[in-house]
Amino acid sequence: MSEAVIPAAPVADTHEPLPLTGERTVPGIAEENYWFRRHEIAYARLLDRCADKTVLEAGSGEGYGADMIAGVAAGVTGVDYDEGAVAHVRARYPRVRMIQGNLAALPLDDESVDVVVNFQVIEHLWDQAQFLRECLRVLRPGGELLISTPNRITFSPGRDTPLNPFHTRELNAAELTELLVEAGFTVTEMLGVHHGASLKALDAKHGGSFIDAQIERALAGEPWPADLTADVAAVTIEDFDLRAGDIDASLDLVAIAEKASAGRARR
Repeated sequence: MSEAVIPAAPVADTHEPLPLTGERTVPGIAEENYWFRRHEIAYARLLDRCADKTVLEAGSGEGYGADMIAGVAAGVTGVDYDEGAVAHVRARYPRVRMIQGNLAALPLDDESVDVVVNFQVIEHLWDQAQFLRECLRVLRPGGELLISTPNRITFSPGRDTPLNPFHTRELNAAELTELLVEAGFTVTEMLGVHHGASLKALDAKHGGSFIDAQIERALAGEPWPADLTADVAAVTIEDFDLRAGDIDASLDLVAIAEKASAGRARR
């Protein structure tokens, strides 16, 4: 699988950034860089699956990922419920066709796209099963759904409700697989995002958990120590591993699911 990253098209600095509310990650903020890169790795590692395809990003957020996809795809449509995000993407990333819409009723025709991308979104949705049925509907036979979500086991350990107030239901690998299969998909790969060697060293440096060190400073509402800010700002996607092994210990889940081809569906 190719690991090349297609850079976003140059954009003017006159566009106002989306506010950082905790609901989505945005590029260009030093203290947010760890989470941004942790999300970006799914785009970078799966980008080749979008090459020359008609792609829908369902829940496109700030739009940086849809713009990455636009560098290799035949065409990209983004759908987001938030009107401010839609306006932002239209202004900042003009090669993405943006539509304001509900992910539980996607504003696209049946069998109209080759790939649906849904990264770090399904945990925000109230009706996850309905959304996945909509993904199946808009995909052409043989098309793929690329989906990522925080691993409940490591993201909200030992809790029945998510730590993140913007999350409705978090999933482990078995639960995500069950949802996808019930919606009519075949899961072809289940991968996990892990800290690589450099991030493991930062875990040790910052008291055992680089993530907890960031969360503690954010909750304190005080300026970050210079060394923590510098370490966070220096993180790149190469500091993360994406692999199939040790899935329950992963930070995020990345699933590749396929809609049956026409011939297979008739059997």
